[in-house]
Amino acid sequence: MQAPFTSHHTVSKRVLGLFAIGIALTATVAVLGVILGMLADFAVKGGPELTWSFLTEYPRNSNMEGGIFPALAGTTFLVLLMTLMGVPIGTATAIYLTEFARQDSWFARSVRFAVNTLAGVPSIVFGLFGVGFFVQFVGKGLDTASGSSVFGDGSLLWCAATLAVLTLPVVIVAVEEALRAVPRELREASLALGATRWQTITKVVLPNAVSGILTGSILAVGRGAGEVAAILFVGVTYSAESLPDAVTEKFMHLGYHLYVLATQSPDVEATLPLQYATTIVLLGLTFLLNFSAIYLRSRLRRR
Repeated sequence: MQAPFTSHHTVSKRVLGLFAIGIALTATVAVLGVILGMLADFAVKGGPELTWSFLTEYPRNSNMEGGIFPALAGTTFLVLLMTLMGVPIGTATAIYLTEFARQDSWFARSVRFAVNTLAGVPSIVFGLFGVGFFVQFVGKGLDTASGSSVFGDGSLLWCAATLAVLTLPVVIVAVEEALRAVPRELREASLALGATRWQTITKVVLPNAVSGILTGSILAVGRGAGEVAAILFVGVTYSAESLPDAVTEKFMHLGYHLYVLATQSPDVEATLPLQYATTIVLLGLTFLLNFSAIYLRSRLRRR
């Protein structure tokens, strides 16, 4: 009496499994189709403008002519500086929460609550925070203390600091997961051999979690490279005839440059090819930065 029921139940499970696979495959193809369609549209409409001079020249005539070299270089500088500022702080925070803090302490719970809250804050709020805290408070405070007028204005430095704060939750969560993935037995074996907790972390835990740390860096780069709202008031400029000589100067950004072309240009319709070409460059730069981090992670994994 049980055989027909078991057979019917098995067939039902197979049908449901095939149905789930079909839905997942359909969704994957749909997403891939949308992405490829967008890229094809950008390539067709912006490809003719994507020349060497477009990549190496400075903008002219209210950004309606010339190239995007200052914006390309400024975006690269910003992402690298943001990574140097945010990843070490996020990694150190994750190490403390995972290796030192008591998991049931009110302080650890408060930090995790703050991290989770920050992850859902709109990026424009980070931009206002950057203006109020980094520019007005820290920058003007440094100017008052040093008797100068270098730090109290928007700049590449404060934009990078703002994006570092924005990407901190991504880095902290990724590094925490990587540290927890390191087997507890490795820590116990290191401590049993006489190593201190700090030696165990630096010699055993971090080398085994380095790929996760780089994953956090990759996610931070992916989010920070295209952010515009967070740096809208903190240091980007409409146009520039030279690269910034120091991190305390304003700079051009590809995302903001695209926003300017689309909304602030004297003739928006005439700049449409430039908008599509700039979009291709921004996507390409983001891909290149992510690919570099992924390549470095794979090399470290093999070693």
